[in-house]
Amino acid sequence: MHRLISLLPAIALLAGTAADARDYWFGADLSYVNEMKACGAKYDYKGETDAYRIFAQSGHNLVRVRIWVDAKWTPYSNLADVETTIAAAKAQGQKVLLDFHYSDDWADGGKQLVPAAWAGLSEDDQAKALYQYTLNTLNALKAKGLMPEMVQVGNETNGEILRTQPEEHVAINWARNAKLFNAGIRGVRDASADSSIKPEIMLHIAQPENIEPWFDAATKAGVTGYDIIGMSYYSRWSKEDMNGLAETIRRIHYKFGKEVVVVETGYAFTDMPADSANNLLGSAYALKDYPVSVSGQAKYMHDLMQQTLDAGGIGVVYWEPAWVSTKCRTRWAQGSDWENAAFFDYKGKALPALEWPKASYVWPVAVTFTVPDHGQAAQYLGGDFTGGIAVAMQKVGGQFTYTAWLRPGGHVLVGTAENADALGDAEALDVTVPASGGSVVLGRPQP
Repeated sequence: MHRLISLLPAIALLAGTAADARDYWFGADLSYVNEMKACGAKYDYKGETDAYRIFAQSGHNLVRVRIWVDAKWTPYSNLADVETTIAAAKAQGQKVLLDFHYSDDWADGGKQLVPAAWAGLSEDDQAKALYQYTLNTLNALKAKGLMPEMVQVGNETNGEILRTQPEEHVAINWARNAKLFNAGIRGVRDASADSSIKPEIMLHIAQPENIEPWFDAATKAGVTGYDIIGMSYYSRWSKEDMNGLAETIRRIHYKFGKEVVVVETGYAFTDMPADSANNLLGSAYALKDYPVSVSGQAKYMHDLMQQTLDAGGIGVVYWEPAWVSTKCRTRWAQGSDWENAAFFDYKGKALPALEWPKASYVWPVAVTFTVPDHGQAAQYLGGDFTGGIAVAMQKVGGQFTYTAWLRPGGHVLVGTAENADALGDAEALDVTVPASGGSVVLGRPQP
């Protein structure tokens, strides 16, 4: 016998779109912009030449900026530089994501080098130093009205943080790692306790295939108190195509109960270099259906955002879209390693990809699944849209409920059971997602 499914329109959702009811992020990491200005970089977007105004006018509502502890090799990405970036972004009405690297140099999926000043400290004292540095940095920003809306506790922290060697495949000491992460998280919470801005906290891992096992281990070790899972997605370093990325977003969103952001990505628009620096991206790492071309880059950004939305994620951040070629040098060569993946051509003219926030998207709608309360102790829900993850429904009045953000008009398979283990044997129901969202009642009320 088929169970009854009735669709009840949610009146509260009819007043506006899903985009109005939920925040979505169109982000740009602009950590290089102040240096690019000093190096004479030129930008042009419909006559606008200021980089910060360009990204605001093109629809980017989130600016990401990194900070190093004591990078003596550069005058950038320190507190003073970060203050300049945050002030410029806030002046344009944008939100800010502050990215703590907890290093004096690049921290990434292959290395997490301890700041020199903390290298000789004990484990407990390193945790205290990380906490105090986080607290002091945010307090300094707060005092100037520059508290960020989001904070990353670490950058691409695939390996154990605050290490003395860049050993990518060394087993993580999770007791130590959890202590350090929790110290950083506590620093953010304490700094914002008396602030009108309460930053959401993000933990960030590189490449989707690494996300679930890392957060499984972090959860088991007691890492807690964060709000958002951030991931890097680069076709050069990931084994997953966009479909694989979307499946990862689904699973981790429902498994860990956190919002998900693709917080780093990039895609080349040409293989032709503008300088002698070796470019990191190009046709050798292109995805099927996304040629390295001006139109291919724009299509990549649109489709990546749409896939993220469809899978339950809340945004994408492009890494360094303003890192163009100039006369300045990195430590390795003159120019940029990224000019062929920027959002500007070699004359400084904006490319179509810059306007990915203004493109047309199918916005998710809120769908509340409900099951009548027959006196059962619990109720679980799962389906293809959860990536096979069983989620606990909440008991509200005389029913159990669970709300998901889904693509309108799409079909989802959904089942419910009174315990998670029984979901595999539950009847799978094919539900069409209401165009304006709403309530989907699973099962018949008992007489």
